[in-house]
Amino acid sequence: MGTHRIRKVVVAGGGTAGWIAASALAYQLKDQLEVTLVESSAIATVGVGEATVPPIRNFHRFMNIDEQEFLRAVAGTFKLSISFENFVRPGHRYIHPFGITGKGTLVAGFEHFWLDSLRRGMKSELHNYSLEAMASLGNQFALTDEPEINYAYHMDAALYVKFLREKFQPCGIRQIDGKIKEVRQHPESGYVEALVLEGGQVIEGDLFIDCTGFRGLLIEQTLETGYEDWHNWLPCDRAIALQTKSVDPSPVPYTRAIAHEAGWRWHIPVQHRVGCGLVYDSRHMSDDEAQAKLLRDVGAEPVRDPWPVRFRTGRRLKAWNKNVVALGLASGFIEPLESTSIHLAMSAVMQLVELFPSEGIPDSLVRIYNDNCRRELEHVRDFIILHYHANQRDEPMWKGCREMSLPDSLQIRIDAWRDRAHVWRDQSELFATTSWIHVLLGQGVMPKQHHPLPRELSDADLRRLLDSIRGPIDRAVPRMPLQQVFIDRYCKAAPEVWNMKRPTATA
Repeated sequence: MGTHRIRKVVVAGGGTAGWIAASALAYQLKDQLEVTLVESSAIATVGVGEATVPPIRNFHRFMNIDEQEFLRAVAGTFKLSISFENFVRPGHRYIHPFGITGKGTLVAGFEHFWLDSLRRGMKSELHNYSLEAMASLGNQFALTDEPEINYAYHMDAALYVKFLREKFQPCGIRQIDGKIKEVRQHPESGYVEALVLEGGQVIEGDLFIDCTGFRGLLIEQTLETGYEDWHNWLPCDRAIALQTKSVDPSPVPYTRAIAHEAGWRWHIPVQHRVGCGLVYDSRHMSDDEAQAKLLRDVGAEPVRDPWPVRFRTGRRLKAWNKNVVALGLASGFIEPLESTSIHLAMSAVMQLVELFPSEGIPDSLVRIYNDNCRRELEHVRDFIILHYHANQRDEPMWKGCREMSLPDSLQIRIDAWRDRAHVWRDQSELFATTSWIHVLLGQGVMPKQHHPLPRELSDADLRRLLDSIRGPIDRAVPRMPLQQVFIDRYCKAAPEVWNMKRPTATA
């Protein structure tokens, strides 16, 4: 157990994760901590994280961030869902919407009533009972309370870092531009004591936050924490990222994920451009083939040259080791198929604030933190694996995914769904049961049977139930404007934000 008091926190590395960590600690504990952020302007960040999930709004409430101010600063758009295209087979599409789908009972969820309606010959799609799905299909958005709408954002990641810096640096964040040359450790405990920069400056600290990306300068290169590799379940190991001009008159309110023969491609619209990228398995597609395919498929003029990203899916064996807490890519990586990267950093930071060890680092809190991080990452991992495993494609990579052995934690979920349409979740899990249901059905995993309770309803009563859910959605969606119309009156970014020069990314 570390017994020294925690008064100096040093964040090693900037980027989205670094500024999320520094901002949250400085804002929430500003009178108790000295927060120093060390980043090098000579080291480019990965810079591709532009899609989010709804819990970002909880983090913004935690930080007292005004939504309109944020969206204008980051040229943001609204996100209601993810559109999965070609994942089951070429030409197939389904929507994974946020929010609640239908209304069930304490015993049987809405999916059982819907499945029973199909058994009786009543034709509909599950997404007909989701406001977010129907608005997505119409390219529409509005802030509504009746029925309530659930949403996340698309945003410019570089602008988000700028927004956090300008808003929270006055809370007492000391920013230092420099490259870390050496990490000093206590000779007996192994605790990190200081960072030594190339110019000779020494940055001492009590607690260090490692946001140095994939290299994990503190958590791995210094403390040799170890890494659990998930490549056997998540085959893709590279990406080519790109930004293009917008060609659509209104940005769509969803992220597009489009499968191809060796992986998938993302399409994320913000107000002034579109973020694109091709994720692929290097065993089945070369770097040159991937770049050529991306440039051919995006269908719009690039605004900067494409840049490569190499990664290894998995997690550190400990997110918190001694007095180092790894965040963002330093703690692990799961490809952004469900837009979870920024959420995982925010979730970890909020938990760190909750458990903050001001009078020393007790082993009990470290164990709790590490166990929570492990379970959250494994939950997200299993959800992503499902998208790969349940497919009907013919290409070698996809066949391998269909035939692979699954983690027990995922296999039992799939079996329970197939056997009797049962889905469950732990209270702390990111993805709700409705998310699992939409993706399981979307990927073509159909249950053999469902809960018997809906059989108690007559055909007329079941139809009334379905109509009572679908009616408010069918009335609400036509009243929604196109997303661009809503953005123009609610959160349109100023031209100087659109035209800000972006840093050049490197591999």
